[in-house]
Amino acid sequence: MSAHSTSSSRTRGRPILPGIVIGVAVVMQLAVAVPLTVGMGLLAPAWAIMVGWALWLVAAGTLVVTARRRPLATPLVPITNAAVLFAFVTFGDAMLGWTA
Repeated sequence: MSAHSTSSSRTRGRPILPGIVIGVAVVMQLAVAVPLTVGMGLLAPAWAIMVGWALWLVAAGTLVVTARRRPLATPLVPITNAAVLFAFVTFGDAMLGWTA
């Protein structure tokens, strides 16, 4: 039996759906970064942009941990991240007077 057939038999039993879901979640998380840089850069002061990036980095780390523990739950991370960042910018606009 060759090494090639051994490695292919190991990957054959692994389900493909979790890998696809994780890939979609990573793309979603990266898509959250675009409005963060553009939108917050136009509305928020520098300190708030740094807070927004810190929140994004925490969510990215959470995405990695979630991918290892519960791969099918990974799309919830970027959705939650987008909601938190939207609420953060909305709060800053309404209560702190951030304007474009």
